[in-house]
Amino acid sequence: MPAQAERLAILYRRLYKHFGPQDWWPGETAFEVVVGAILTQNTNWKNVEKAISNLKQAGLLNLPAMLALPREVLAEYIRPAGYYNIKAGRLRNLLILIAEQHNGSLEALFSLPLDELRRQLLAVKGIGPETADSIILYAAAQPIFVVDTYTHRILLRHDLIDEDTDYHSLQELFMDSFPPDVDQYGEFHALLVRTGNQFCKKTNPRCDICPLQGV
Repeated sequence: MPAQAERLAILYRRLYKHFGPQDWWPGETAFEVVVGAILTQNTNWKNVEKAISNLKQAGLLNLPAMLALPREVLAEYIRPAGYYNIKAGRLRNLLILIAEQHNGSLEALFSLPLDELRRQLLAVKGIGPETADSIILYAAAQPIFVVDTYTHRILLRHDLIDEDTDYHSLQELFMDSFPPDVDQYGEFHALLVRTGNQFCKKTNPRCDICPLQGV
């Protein structure tokens, strides 16, 4: 096994032993996961939960009901998630894709081969690689590794990547190092997020008590 792959495997085992299974992504349905993936852009999950709760209480957390809402009305329901006007537009862009190209069926969209599914998601205005890959992994249950700021920071500090390593290269590193496995990809991503949130902070990292200390 190449050195980088072995070190990534050590990171995974160390974090899994410390934190245990994370059971990501929180969401009762695939549609809820899709909505959450867009709402979580540039905010924390607590704010997303409030916005999703608003939609649930109003009986709007389904594709036909949400698509029927004017953008400005949808924006008010998701206000707690921040950037609500922008995110309402992004949600509608995706809903229109599903309605017009897949007969309103999320299952039809998710039945596409991974590469084509990713291409269509990235073609939606406002959906970038991290959001698209979160939808693919956690909602469509297709094996792709999700990369975020925490991933880059942790691997950089452990000398596994360079400062200028881009999203695609970092994703490729993980997918070349582990077999395609939806559960393991999800667990590893979630474990890295938790580590970055609790220990490998942008400022004042808690290296002395980090579960990856010495790796």
